[in-house]
Amino acid sequence: MERLSHVANILKSGTMVVGSAGPVSAAPDCTDWRDRLPVLRSGKITLRELQSSDAQALWAFVNSSEVTKFLSPPPGTVDGFERFIGWAHRQRAIGMQATFAVVVDGFDTPVGLFQLRRLEAGFRTAEWGFAVGSAFWGTGVFRTGAELVMHLAFDVIGVHRLEARACLSNARGNAALRKIGAVQEGVLRRSFLREGEYLDQVLWTVLEEDWRQAKVIWGGEVILN
Repeated sequence: MERLSHVANILKSGTMVVGSAGPVSAAPDCTDWRDRLPVLRSGKITLRELQSSDAQALWAFVNSSEVTKFLSPPPGTVDGFERFIGWAHRQRAIGMQATFAVVVDGFDTPVGLFQLRRLEAGFRTAEWGFAVGSAFWGTGVFRTGAELVMHLAFDVIGVHRLEARACLSNARGNAALRKIGAVQEGVLRRSFLREGEYLDQVLWTVLEEDWRQAKVIWGGEVILN
């Protein structure tokens, strides 16, 4: 979850937890999601496409020092987030990435973001990132949101390999990834620049077959609209 940076790269490579979503699946259909992101829902958590009206709320929570501890500086203004939202829509339309707002029942504004971005042609290898307001840490919001993103990645888009990076010093993020069964493939030495210092990152992966096995065990429900 380290690269929450400027408008064109926000959530470019943030990672913390990977989960398993429910049994609902769809054949890979890039045309549909490029035209309009589906609304994903599980329990009290909904993931939907960003709206221009989300800019104020996103600016407020992402600029918290707790949230950005392991991130590059995010856009510093509401206008910056408005430009990012427009950029995200254009990137979705050309099939490069999908960015979702996280909405919790009972709250009028988003409490987080998830992004899935293409690393190779065909979207077979992808990377995902996130930012969640610190008030919602430890509440299950991230875990459920991650499950929904995984559903989209593996069941809808057709991703084969999903990569995540977390700073070696980010004990919380790495422990969460390990706990849910992501595989640590190595350490990327001095691969992330943060406040003038290059930090080591841990590379984690989840493969499509890992996801299939997790779904059988978890057996939850995802509503796809």
